Amino acid sequence: MKSILIVGGAGYIGSHVVKAVAKAGYHPVTLDNLSTGHPDAVQHGQLIVGSMADNILLEQLFREHDIAAVMHYATISQAGISVRDPASYYRNNLAATQVLLDAMHAHDIKRLVFSSTAAVYGNPQYLPVDEEHRKLPINPYGRTMWMVEQMLADYDTAYDLRYVSLRNFNVAGADGDGELGERHIPENHLIPLVLQAGLGKSEAVTVFGTDYETRDGTCVRDYVHIDDLCNAHLAALQALLKGAPSTAYNIGNGEGFTVKEVIGVAEHVLQRSIPVVQSGRRAGDPASLIADTGRARAELVWSPRHRKLGQIVQYAALWEIRNYLGYADTRDKAGADTSMKTVSS
Repeated sequence: MKSILIVGGAGYIGSHVVKAVAKAGYHPVTLDNLSTGHPDAVQHGQLIVGSMADNILLEQLFREHDIAAVMHYATISQAGISVRDPASYYRNNLAATQVLLDAMHAHDIKRLVFSSTAAVYGNPQYLPVDEEHRKLPINPYGRTMWMVEQMLADYDTAYDLRYVSLRNFNVAGADGDGELGERHIPENHLIPLVLQAGLGKSEAVTVFGTDYETRDGTCVRDYVHIDDLCNAHLAALQALLKGAPSTAYNIGNGEGFTVKEVIGVAEHVLQRSIPVVQSGRRAGDPASLIADTGRARAELVWSPRHRKLGQIVQYAALWEIRNYLGYADTRDKAGADTSMKTVSS
């Protein structure tokens, strides 16, 4: 059984990947400093609490475990915060990743799956965005991630490090078994924020910007279900282990939805209105981002199964009810019955 080091495996995406890797027959070893992750989310393999910037810890970890490949989910990812505090993004996303890469090189570990982002593209010149689109990120988050991708290319040239960068679009939804979901503290992703406002956990959801050049004035995003994303990342890992060359793939749904459309679908799922507060645009937010996933479909033999927004929101809603409300006392905490409508839209 091959051991796979999953850095950041206690977070939202990482914990789902840990589960997928274990189900595929590998042995996951998770490294996470728990700054945003949750130890109980690591349900398979071993959890080591620590930082990828800790060279001594990495040295010990690579000596004690026969690691076949590394999967990297330990970057921080809030575009707005990166504008206000760029130093933490350069320190964590770029500098700490170099420590990890150097430790891999020292121990002759040649394969890396990197969880990158559509933020490397910046404001798109055309839609949908393919992998050849210019890279002109508009916030420090996107810039640090693009710098990591460039660093990976240089390490491949110099040290034969084979990597796959997966440029995730907006990851959403929850584990189909109901075991895992989003638990950011504070929450920063739109779909859980909308659902939490609808379930009474928060007073309202804030819509940042209603004057974009989109069909209803709000931002358009491509939402990919977490299970579909995990399948793509697992396919990338397996391709690397079979000797595939370094490359990058867009991982998305291939269709865009506005903020207002997300709120409308969530209201349909929860069968209740959701309170909304309108605010100005956030710095670093492009108007629209939609993925061209043709390369991943062809080369990874992958395609998203949960393409309908209603399906994605419904998985997320079930998780929110389980995690924040609990089935037994849902009516008291939410102030109303949280029975949901099954949707296919």
